Amino acid sequence: MAPKKAKRRQQQGEGGSSNVFSMFEQSQIQEYKEAFTIIDQNRDGIISKDDLRDVLATMGQLNVKNEELEAMVKEASGPINFTVFLTMFGEKLKGADPEDVIVSAFKVLDPEATGSIKKEFLEELLTTQCDRFTAEEMKNLWAAFPPDVAGNVDYKNICYVITHGEEKEE
Repeated sequence: MAPKKAKRRQQQGEGGSSNVFSMFEQSQIQEYKEAFTIIDQNRDGIISKDDLRDVLATMGQLNVKNEELEAMVKEASGPINFTVFLTMFGEKLKGADPEDVIVSAFKVLDPEATGSIKKEFLEELLTTQCDRFTAEEMKNLWAAFPPDVAGNVDYKNICYVITHGEEKEE
């Protein structure tokens, strides 16, 4: 009887811990599964360099260097199956502060508690302080979170996306 238990424990440890599933809500796991399926172009259950090259090509990135693809694949400890893929996202998100902490940081910049701050003010802070954003990063930020007609940015939505990876459904 003992050998079977040992074997079962060993199998659970391979390819990442099943605990990773407890880090995400079921809807998030489903979204990651859909993303995994899109990236796994050859449908073999493992994301490879060729899969990455193919999916990047479908997104218009045709001249990706082999070294870049190798670096992406090497971020994993072994073959990238779905559990490893999910574990990688869990590890990336582990360093992110909780949503309420990020919202509190933005509230310091919003003394009237409107839930938004001026685009120009945020852009000045992000391009002149600490880990400065590049022009390209600012362009990407405004593409993802366009200000309203008055030039205000909804920072609560930004915080939600940082911590949940998707926009709130209203």
